[in-house]
Amino acid sequence: MFRRTFWFTTGVAAGVWATTKVNRKLRQLTPESLAAQTANKALEAGHRLKDRAVGFALDVRDNMAQREAELGDALGLNASADPELPAPRQYTAIENRNNPKYVGSTTYSYNRNEDH
Repeated sequence: MFRRTFWFTTGVAAGVWATTKVNRKLRQLTPESLAAQTANKALEAGHRLKDRAVGFALDVRDNMAQREAELGDALGLNASADPELPAPRQYTAIENRNNPKYVGSTTYSYNRNEDH
């Protein structure tokens, strides 16, 4: 009698354990649960990608500043401490000093419908 009770109880416990395990797995495989898991993984991947991109941008900025300083030293742009040399002239790359872009009045008409 004790043997039958033991095996009956063991069978019931195994059945309850298996049922809860299967129900838990079925809940994980519902479309809502799968969508939530996918969204969480996408957010984590996005955060990792953002962190890597920010790190890369900071590295590029540091190396760019270092290279700019090296080029400035090589070209003598940063050597303004020498009193014998005049201060270096710095012009913008696009500006034309000899022919200014905007003159007081122009005869050019910006009307495209005008006959030429």
